[in-house]
Amino acid sequence: MNRISRRSLLASASLAASARGAGQSATQSATRKLKVIIGGGHPGDPEYGCGGAVSRYAALGHDVALLYLNRGDWGDVGAEVRMAEAKKACEILKARPLYAGQRNGHAIVDPEHYADFRKILDAERPDVLITQWPIDNHADHRAIFALVYDAWIRMGRKAALYFYEVSDGEDTQMFTPSDYVDIAAVESVKRAACYAHATQTPDRYYALQTAVSRFRGFESGTKLAEGFVRHAQSRGGLLPGDLEGRA
Repeated sequence: MNRISRRSLLASASLAASARGAGQSATQSATRKLKVIIGGGHPGDPEYGCGGAVSRYAALGHDVALLYLNRGDWGDVGAEVRMAEAKKACEILKARPLYAGQRNGHAIVDPEHYADFRKILDAERPDVLITQWPIDNHADHRAIFALVYDAWIRMGRKAALYFYEVSDGEDTQMFTPSDYVDIAAVESVKRAACYAHATQTPDRYYALQTAVSRFRGFESGTKLAEGFVRHAQSRGGLLPGDLEGRA
């Protein structure tokens, strides 16, 4: 018969305690409320691209903010109008609007703006960052990607990082999701939030985005879905469908 030494008993007890601690830590992480920041080039981009996920995060009690690169004013539509639309959309989604202070159509990506943008995220301390896909025809969409990505790197890659799509073909290009969120149950909420941007021809753009949602639903085996790409160096499991049932 093999004799069990005092050292091996102590080692076993230590391993068991570590396992219990890890299990408790995982449970606490799963049940605590998250800070979710979703970047968009303009008011309306996060709503169209992932308004369903926003609604599901909020329904779980998480703190969600939509961080717009600019106020969206263009031509005869002023900033006050666009910000009022964004405020209404965020109220529908139960999210908060935030602004990075740049100008619509005049995005600047340089060391000064990288630093200013990082200050916003440092103050928010997000657990989840979701932003626009870098291969996009709109320069403001590419700019919000660059600013979010730089901040994520410099903040130590601590937040989960995902990318979303908008108006595929017209804006987003070459997007292949790694993750999906079923939005069938919250489609009416997403629709209302998108239509809150009344000056932005929602009949046209919501029809286009619905076609994308139907296709992503077909891909993922649901009726309607939003697709996301998770960065390979990001932790996963923090989209709203992954979090349900853990609380």
